[in-house]
Amino acid sequence: MKWVTCAAVVGLTSIGYSANAEDKLTVYSYRQAFLVEPIIQRFTDETGIGVDVVFAKDGIAERIAREGRLSPADLVLTSDFSRLVELVDKDLTSPVKSTLLENNIPVQYRDPDGQWYALTMRVRNLYTAKDRLGPQQMTYEELADPKYKGKICTRSGKHPYNIALVASMIAHHGEAEAKTWLQGVKANLARKPQGNDRGQIAAVKEGVCDIALGNSYYYGNMLKDPEQKIIAEAVTINFPNQADRGAHVNVSGMALARYSPNKANAIKLMEFLSADVAQKAYADINMEYPVKTDVVPSPLVASWGQFKSDQMPIFKLAEYHQAAVKLLDEVQFDL
Repeated sequence: MKWVTCAAVVGLTSIGYSANAEDKLTVYSYRQAFLVEPIIQRFTDETGIGVDVVFAKDGIAERIAREGRLSPADLVLTSDFSRLVELVDKDLTSPVKSTLLENNIPVQYRDPDGQWYALTMRVRNLYTAKDRLGPQQMTYEELADPKYKGKICTRSGKHPYNIALVASMIAHHGEAEAKTWLQGVKANLARKPQGNDRGQIAAVKEGVCDIALGNSYYYGNMLKDPEQKIIAEAVTINFPNQADRGAHVNVSGMALARYSPNKANAIKLMEFLSADVAQKAYADINMEYPVKTDVVPSPLVASWGQFKSDQMPIFKLAEYHQAAVKLLDEVQFDL
């Protein structure tokens, strides 16, 4: 039996999956209910372990810190890498050593100390106007080329997806060169950074810009939506830097909460999420790339073709996270 209630805290929704009272755990999730619910239900059906899920768009790290040792949180699911960094930086995670997790998740997609593990990948793609530019073999570096002045759209530079991209540019080129690049990208913007990733694709269709930055799974979900398909079909998806280091990828992930009262069950859920059933669900429901290498993407995502990803370990980007935020402030990218 499943029950649904609204939590007392505004913006949080709690969903529970019943099981024996002694076999329970609590998940705090940045990931949306439509994706998490069927996967959690499958876990409960297979293991008999009940799960209470608290969904939130923001503030999970602050909530766990405030709850301290009394926090009921066992596991945190994040929608991007920066949330994982935040949890570790605030000392809110507990290391997990699991042979199954290490076998399922490639080394570049997990913390070397086991503080977090990635679950899915999404590419930071470049979308080009199908009727004006068509397919392009572009690099992120080229976004600063003056020939693209007034032709680029992006969401806020301070969004975690863009912070991660800037961090990767610092990792590859150093701060000075990354700052020059960021200034060049800003000079090429067609409008002030705004909206979400779907909004950037819409802006290309509307002729506001010819090139847009956006995560791959948004494009896939737009193609599945009858109301947004015509918008998505106006652009071509391009995988950047295929002739050199490969496309930048961000990850969703999971971390064991520091004061988890049900660590054994939480680790069971982590292992389940890294295995075939859950990985396939992520791929099919939300058009994401599984981190488990032998799980194939959805047919729609696979139709975009294979691509080379940047093989720099994701955890290395954490070293440049603050530097990326600083550069964005210095350049005043969003102004």
